Amino acid sequence: MDIEEEIRSLQLDSAEENNGVINPEDSKLEEVDKLDRMEEDSKDDVSVNSKEVQAESKVKDKEVSAPVDVGTPDEIEEDNKKRHLNVVFIGHVDAGKSTTGGQILFLSGQVDDRTIQKYEKEAKDKSRESWYMAYIMDTNEEERVKGKTVEVGRAHFETETTRFTILDAPGHKSYVPNMISGASQADIGVLVISARKGEFETGYERGGQTREHVQLAKTLGVSKLVVVVNKMDDPTVNWSKERYDEIESKMTPFLRSSGYNVKKDVLFLPISGLLGTNMKTRMDKSVCSWWKGPCLFEALDAIEVPLRDPKGPFRMPIIDKFKDMGTVVMGKVESGSVTEGDTLLVMPNKTQVKVVAVYCDENKVRRAGPGENLRVRLSGIDDEDILAGFVLSGTAKPIAAVTEFVAQLQILELLDNAIFTAGYKAVLHIHSIVEECEIVELLQQIDPKTKKPMKKKVLFVKNGAVVVCRVQVNNMICIEKFADFPQLGRFTLRTEGKTVAVGKVTELPSGSTF
Repeated sequence: MDIEEEIRSLQLDSAEENNGVINPEDSKLEEVDKLDRMEEDSKDDVSVNSKEVQAESKVKDKEVSAPVDVGTPDEIEEDNKKRHLNVVFIGHVDAGKSTTGGQILFLSGQVDDRTIQKYEKEAKDKSRESWYMAYIMDTNEEERVKGKTVEVGRAHFETETTRFTILDAPGHKSYVPNMISGASQADIGVLVISARKGEFETGYERGGQTREHVQLAKTLGVSKLVVVVNKMDDPTVNWSKERYDEIESKMTPFLRSSGYNVKKDVLFLPISGLLGTNMKTRMDKSVCSWWKGPCLFEALDAIEVPLRDPKGPFRMPIIDKFKDMGTVVMGKVESGSVTEGDTLLVMPNKTQVKVVAVYCDENKVRRAGPGENLRVRLSGIDDEDILAGFVLSGTAKPIAAVTEFVAQLQILELLDNAIFTAGYKAVLHIHSIVEECEIVELLQQIDPKTKKPMKKKVLFVKNGAVVVCRVQVNNMICIEKFADFPQLGRFTLRTEGKTVAVGKVTELPSGSTF
């Protein structure tokens, strides 16, 4: 073979290789997730004993910046083949949620030593030396001064098998609406409990946020919980097995009464969020001789991904919007997939929009499936025409837009002397919607034992009752039947800053879809 022929041969080989490249845009989205399952039984039957103040602040997410390596589109597509989990950190105020979240980011290499040293100095200057890890998650000055999370912190980290999005929910009772916003986006929860003497009791007793957070998490679809007993290194605890066992024995019956299958869906483990003990690696026997279970990273990796349907009708409730070279909306994909160039509808105002770009964990991607937290840049709509609670929907099967629906409600604890009857008013929280509502008619009461309707006509109900009723809202809202889309059909009712009922949408009026 002469030199010219050899060159021609190499050129042909090169051309064949280029033609054989698989374009990620044309490749099928791998079915990482399938349809989100939920118990058939209405075991969201729970009892709440709490008092709190309603936050008037706007429910909004804050982003925690961490160094991000922007890879090529091919690398990003490859990354997205890792399974993805949204993890919400919940629990009573000062249990150590932000510190634990910050430590996770540090241990997984998302925050460097220089940044940690800066936060240590900043915390020391405020005479709050032990708060420096929380500064990674609590990014605004108000939170750092008060030492309390207000908005939902958001950050990302990865293990070998899983991409995680951390949602750091506020623990203070004044910010429960913000906690609801965080939990409604989550797949699994990490319930942080302080083992320090007196702190566990404060969070667990009547009115403590440990109880309400657990009940709200279950209602909002957080089906699996990792209960981390934090501050085990505290001098009042000193890795005491007796203290750990006491907390587990008190929490187990309560978790069971809240609807959790403790054997299948709940895992307890001891940690120190401040020191990072038993988080990325198992702790040494010299620290804690009695613990033989996994560390936190192992526990999170072992949790099974909720099943979702990447080929279902597209649904993405909008939690926030902003302007950035066009209109950008944020939210979690609850069903279906989205691809750059898709034509979608913004419901309920039925505005047709085009997807200009899709961003997942800061990276631009060609397409994304269910369970992903996205930023989607749209053309064809102004950001002023979008509100939190609107839903980005597929054009083939758009989401229903209604002002009235039928729901099955579980009454938890009404305010003193209140009667639940037609005319009862409350604030409805359903996916990212916060809307005032009124109960216009009680249709039938459900027997809690047989789960069947009672024959007797119902005029009012008390605490603990299960009732089917007609609910009305002032503005058009986008919801689905619980049986079709659990995440878009389960809700809570709150009055004067207190959760009074949880429920699920059972019927929508005919002709309510687009």
